[in-house]
Amino acid sequence: MTAPFKLYMTGDLVLDEPNADFFFDKARLLLAEADLLIGHVEVPHTTRGRESVGDIPAPASDPENLKAVGRAGFHMVSLAGNHIHDRGGEGIDDTIANLAGQGLVSAGAGLDLDQARRPAVAARGGVRVGLLSYNCVGPKEGWAGPKRAGCAYLKIITHYELENANPGGPPKVYTFADPDTVEAMQADIAAIRGQVDVLVVAFHKGVVHTPAHIAMYEKAVAREAIEAGADIVIGHHAHILRGVEVWRGKPIFHGLGNFVSVTRALTAEGNENPVRRAWAEKRKVLFGFEPDPAYPLYPFHPEAKNGMVAACHIGADGVISPGFRPIWMTPTGQPEPLVDDARGRAVADYVAEISRKAGLKTDFAWDGQRVAFSAS
Repeated sequence: MTAPFKLYMTGDLVLDEPNADFFFDKARLLLAEADLLIGHVEVPHTTRGRESVGDIPAPASDPENLKAVGRAGFHMVSLAGNHIHDRGGEGIDDTIANLAGQGLVSAGAGLDLDQARRPAVAARGGVRVGLLSYNCVGPKEGWAGPKRAGCAYLKIITHYELENANPGGPPKVYTFADPDTVEAMQADIAAIRGQVDVLVVAFHKGVVHTPAHIAMYEKAVAREAIEAGADIVIGHHAHILRGVEVWRGKPIFHGLGNFVSVTRALTAEGNENPVRRAWAEKRKVLFGFEPDPAYPLYPFHPEAKNGMVAACHIGADGVISPGFRPIWMTPTGQPEPLVDDARGRAVADYVAEISRKAGLKTDFAWDGQRVAFSAS
């Protein structure tokens, strides 16, 4: 029996600390299992440019830190997100060049919109994998244009509707994607579909630091991508896991959470940047959590210690068996792979629970050290 092609995908990569290789050490054997490995680079790696406006800017990371991604075994990365433009076109250009110098291909950002919408393609073991990447969360200042650097995007519209006779009371929130940008994404999918065996679409989407919640637009855009020809949809941005589902036989990972995400920029104590310090304080109130002081490099929601690496097995017939490998974030900021024991089952149960809370009809079963899932 021919061994399946193993396509693994991780959550956010934020490499703001020196000795970046250290943070991958516990997970190297897991990552080495993949025939092809995809990650998401969250911030620009550059010494050039000026901090942009429009969102809370993340600090640019040392270009040397990015080289740890190649050494960890990644082959492809998505870039479309709310921070990739934080050092303008120079930061995007330097990040893409750095990755290319390591032999990695990237999708989702560029010096103009055509470049940002261009797919990444990599061939491994006779399988051609394509990757498209889109930012759904803004800020619009970071969106690429015909002559403007930035990222590929879907424009999401938010509508608030008061549902009772109580002006100023809590509304119901409706979110949906602008049809023009959805059609552009569908055109991108159609253009690359016939050239690859497996097509992955990555969305930067969701409400940050909020357990289980999946906004209205998220299911819609993920399913529209599959209906247009995507084989796998993955999500980033929320910095906490989201549920998983299977739609028309294709897996959707609504949020892969964090992988190596080490930063001091979201910590209020000792933060010398007044804008980032204020946001670090404000988000605790907005999202109702206090970072664990035992995790100085990982200032995220306590439930964000639960993690996963998406692990899709693809047969010779092209059929995808979706699943994930549970991981646990350690106080050092290193993701630790788990197995089918009490700790691994606790993370798997967490994924099942947040999937159920989000209204996703998904069944789970252990398959060796991987948790496989299917439509109920």
